[in-house]
Parts: sequence; C-alpha cells; structure tokens
Amino acid sequence: MISSGKIKSVDFYRKIPRDLTEASLSGAGLSIVAALAMMFLFGMELNNYLTFSTSTSVIVDQSTDGDFLRIEFNISFPALSCEFASLDVSDVLGTNRLNITKTIRKYSIGPDLRPTGSEFQSGPVSHNIKHGDEGDEYSGDGSFSLTAHNFDKFSHHHPILVVNFYAPWCYWSNRLKPSWEKAAKIMRERYDPEIDGRILMAKVDCTLEIDLCKRNHIQGYPSIRIFRKGSDLREDHGHHEHESYYGDRDTDSLVKTMETLVAPIPLESEKLALGGSNETDNAKRPAPSSGGCRIEGYVRVKKVPGNLVISAHSGTHSFDSSQMNMSHYISHLSFGRTIAPKVMSDVKRLIPYLGRSHERLNGRSFINHRDVGANVTIEHYLQIVKTEVITGRSNKLIEEYEYTAHSSLIQSLNIPVAKFHFELSPMQVLVTENEKAFSHFITNVCAIIGGVFTVAGILDSILHNTLRLVKKVELGKNF
Repeated sequence: MISSGKIKSVDFYRKIPRDLTEASLSGAGLSIVAALAMMFLFGMELNNYLTFSTSTSVIVDQSTDGDFLRIEFNISFPALSCEFASLDVSDVLGTNRLNITKTIRKYSIGPDLRPTGSEFQSGPVSHNIKHGDEGDEYSGDGSFSLTAHNFDKFSHHHPILVVNFYAPWCYWSNRLKPSWEKAAKIMRERYDPEIDGRILMAKVDCTLEIDLCKRNHIQGYPSIRIFRKGSDLREDHGHHEHESYYGDRDTDSLVKTMETLVAPIPLESEKLALGGSNETDNAKRPAPSSGGCRIEGYVRVKKVPGNLVISAHSGTHSFDSSQMNMSHYISHLSFGRTIAPKVMSDVKRLIPYLGRSHERLNGRSFINHRDVGANVTIEHYLQIVKTEVITGRSNKLIEEYEYTAHSSLIQSLNIPVAKFHFELSPMQVLVTENEKAFSHFITNVCAIIGGVFTVAGILDSILHNTLRLVKKVELGKNF
C-alpha cells in the first residue's frame, strides 16, 4: 500500500505555510497591476477571436454560374422615343441579337425622367412591309399639306386625321409617297372633306416644320400617325391620344386601313370616334406620349468580350443623325445575380470594401452638351472582375461581379448610339474567411494568465530584494 507521504512527494504545487508568507504594499500594488494587465490582454484576445479574418487571393476564373452572364439595367433616355428604341447585343464569337424585347420593358418618360403612362407596347416588328411599285412615279397631290399654323384646326375638325410625317431626303418617305397620294385621293373622293368630313389624309414636311414634328415626337421617317378627335372630350389643352401605323404601305392596304377607321363613325357623330375595327390592330399601336424612353430589364450574354448597344432602329424608317441625342441617365447597371440586401450587409461587415464597384455607374448621367449635328456617340468601357466570398463557419459561397468604367463622348459618322463595351477578366478574386479555433483561443488565454503571473512574480522578487537591500544599507550592515 502506497503511503500518503509518497503521494505528497509528487505535488508540483507545494504550499507555503500562511504564517511564513509576508504581505507588502508593493506586492499588493503589483498584484493589482497584474490583474488589470490580465483583463486587458484577455479582452484583446477575445476581440481578436470574435473578429473576422480574411485572406484574399487571385486565381484563374473557376465560375460555377455557367457560361452566361446576366446584365441588369435601368437606363433613361430623355431624347430617344420608345417607338424606335432598340437594345442589341453582340460579342466576339459572332453572336448578334437585335431589338431584344422578351426580357426588357420600355416606358415613355418626360423631361423629369418620370413615366408618362403605362408600359410602352412595341408589338411585333414586321420586316416584310409591302410597298407600292418602286418604279411608280405618281406625282399627284391627294393629301393636304399641314403646317404648325393649321394643324390644330384640321385635327379638331375631322374625327379621323391621318398624317404622314416625312422628310424629302428619306428613301422610305419617297417609297411611300406615290401610294400615300393615291390612297389620299381615293379617300377624298369617297369621303369628301367638305361634305362628309369623317377622315382626312394629310402630310407634314419635317424639314420645314421642325417644331411641329418635335411636338409630336417624330424621330423616324416616314411616321404615320392616326389622330382621333373624340379623345379631346377627355383631354385638356387640345391634347390628342393618337396611334402609329406600322402596316403595309401600298395603296390597297392604306385604303383598306382608312376604311376600317371610318366604318364605325356615323356621320356628324364624334362619340364613337374612339372605336375601331380589330382588323388593323396589328398594324396600329399607341404612339409615344413623350419624346423620352426608360429601358429596364436584363439580358444574358456569353462570358466573352461584347457590346450592349441602345439605339434608334427600324427596317423601314430613316433617321436624321444630326437630330439624334443619346444622352442618358443610368439608374442601375450591374452584372451577375442580384444579391439580397441582407446578404450584402452581412458580407460588408466581413469585408467593408466589397460591393463598392458592384454598381459603379448607378446614379450617373451622361449628357451631350454639344451642338445638334455633332453626331455624338456615348461609349462606356467596362472591365468586369468576378469576386467570390467563402464564409468559414457556414461555408456559404457568395458570388459578385465588380467592374471599372471609363466613359467617353465621340463623334460618329453613323447614327449616334449608347454603347456599353464589356470585357470579363480571366482571373477572379477569391476571399476566404479564416475561422479561428476555440482551442487556440483557450491556449492564448492560458498563456496570458501564466505569462503575466510569471512576469509579475519576477518583478515582485526583484522589488522585494531591492527593498531589503536598501533597508540593510540604511542599518549599516556589512555584507
């Protein structure tokens, strides 16, 4: 049987009898300082343990979100009509998508950039509009010429006023002219303006009546507008609700369309002027109520250098490039999936600088202050870098695309456009949260306690022996 004395002999923490210990004022002060030091160092270590630590590395792009990139945008063009606003996408691999409509929405906007109505319905675009024979050189004057002085008079007098806004230099206007004049002559013979007066076909030369064409938001030639007098009953200041005609442009089609417009209108009646036949619904769409357009939505593009272009586009209209103004205001432009606000706020607490370049162009405006006729194209060069964040404790992956932007206004010989040239970096930034082990925290706490205690003991021993030495010298003892 092992005696208790032998067991006590292995005690590493032997106690000094209380009556052999000596308390001193210096020792008490040193103990207080040591305790405060322990508390301070413990607080620092606890704060370090609770603080997120990250490491950043640059690696070859290893995207997990596929071969396509989502671009979200909300851009306002104060001087581009929704009637012709077109969004196109192209890339270096030869992809060309023109006039994308499936994933975008357009709203007519006023000078204050606020929508003036509901979503603008552009409708299906026909690329096979029928025209009259190109060799037909009919030069008769079947339609009335309108000016800014008599336009309101005629629009208030006739229940239906159909106006061809044209430009003499325009190829498509010249293609339409013979058919238009023939159709106008036929309709004038069938519905004499002096006797019947239910419909009148007219024309406006936009090179002479610039202000009148601007007032009706004409940006492409020829533009055929259908004005209905009956809408004046509901509108103030003589404003007309009107439509644009996009159907065939041969004589027979024009006459047939005019007949369907007149059919529901009894003589000397204006109440039914807003009615119409469904036969031409596909050829008629509401005309833009203002001269500006807001385009919002998203497109998916391949992860290769490419272009997103917004411009005025039509296969059967001409545009005066000197009158085109592509000034715009970017409310939102971002790449990749939308990150929930809560997730983004959590990530920003982890990495404060993250997200600053996620929407770099948001809230910026690009205005063409040059004289009309400068043919100014506004280009944006975007360098996109993907950032992935891997959180340590939840092992959650957050993907974000940040970009730098350089913009310029340049003169172009072609029709001005707003172009966003984007290029993705082949490298990506990987941010990893470094999780601190609890065992490491406990080890450091023990080290703090032991270290402070040991240092305090050494200082106490030095201080105590120094005081004893001083007392001996004062007593004159010899050593």
